[in-house]
Amino acid sequence: MVKVTIDDVQIEVEPGTTILNAARQIGGDVVPPAMCFYSKLPGTGGKCRTCLVEVAAGSEKDPRPMPKLMASCSTQVMDGMIVKNKTSERVQEGRGGVVEFLLINHPLDCPVCDQAGECNLQDLGFQHGGAKTRYEEERRTYDPIDIGNKIKLHMNRCILCYRCVHVANQLTDSRVHGVLNRGEHAEISTYIENAIENDFSGNMIDVCPVGALTDKTFRFKSRVWFLKPMDVSCECTKCSGKAVAWMFGDEIYRVTARKDKYGEVEDQDGKTGWICNDCRFDKKDPAKWNIEGPRKINRHSVISQGHYQSPRGNSQKKIN
Repeated sequence: MVKVTIDDVQIEVEPGTTILNAARQIGGDVVPPAMCFYSKLPGTGGKCRTCLVEVAAGSEKDPRPMPKLMASCSTQVMDGMIVKNKTSERVQEGRGGVVEFLLINHPLDCPVCDQAGECNLQDLGFQHGGAKTRYEEERRTYDPIDIGNKIKLHMNRCILCYRCVHVANQLTDSRVHGVLNRGEHAEISTYIENAIENDFSGNMIDVCPVGALTDKTFRFKSRVWFLKPMDVSCECTKCSGKAVAWMFGDEIYRVTARKDKYGEVEDQDGKTGWICNDCRFDKKDPAKWNIEGPRKINRHSVISQGHYQSPRGNSQKKIN
């Protein structure tokens, strides 16, 4: 086992563990944000740079600090390593610069974006973003396109995290979309509209950290904080059949995979619980599902904030 200290909290982890995963074992504010890393998709990480941390001591054998901020999602821990995240001014300053960079071309269309309330970039913009922009050049703009019969792509919002590309590489037999061009001209595209037809393409929506990929069956129907997430299951021959139905009254507005507190799809029966397009897009009739009960959303989201602190004592009162 390897001992590592993150924000003055020491933990023992397996050799080869990354700083980010070690921080997730600790939990709380110690965990750096991650926009491109996705533990259920091997090969992700190292692109968005929001998980940068300061390594104050490389190891017990070599306690010298690393001169630059390191990407915690791709840097493995060493025995005796000391890491600073929330306790480092360099990290906070660097993370603010990364957020400013991500927002250069990102439109401020949260009021009309279906991802509002669940958006990682929205949270980062609130925590590290500036009140004004220093950017003077013309923003990069694209028209929304259909990359599948049920998926709308808003390239203006994309931060090129590559998660959707990894989904296509690892969940499907043939990939028909990816990153075209280079540099500031790089974009996610299929080259031919409506080219994505595989049964698990909808999982690209679940892994997208922003509102670049949206569900056309849910588009502009409601805000997530107006809906009640319910754990549901069904007999499905293509996937686990275990999902979350977002309901308004007795009507299902959308269906998503079950996610953990980091916004990643949970494991079901020892495998990642990806859901098929039939369950996601076509089963909107509550009679087709076995409704198990309310879903507790424990990740950072407005959906989990439906309570107020009681003025007397430490008890919490649920407001319905």
